[in-house]
Amino acid sequence: MTDSLELLVRTRMPYGKYKGTPIADLPGNYLNWFAREGFPAGELGRLLALMHEIDHNGLKHLLAPLR
Repeated sequence: MTDSLELLVRTRMPYGKYKGTPIADLPGNYLNWFAREGFPAGELGRLLALMHEIDHNGLKHLLAPLR
């Protein structure tokens, strides 16, 4: 799980309005949009879904030690 959390901090959004923003820093409303419309396939979708769960459950503090 720690590897996935590290990827949230290191991986940047590759496209769209927040291109270049670390996935860990994406705003909740953007993550909610993906949750409603569908996450992309593959690793990016998995990371976005994980970040959505973390944000939705108020657990962003778990990422602080990884920064």
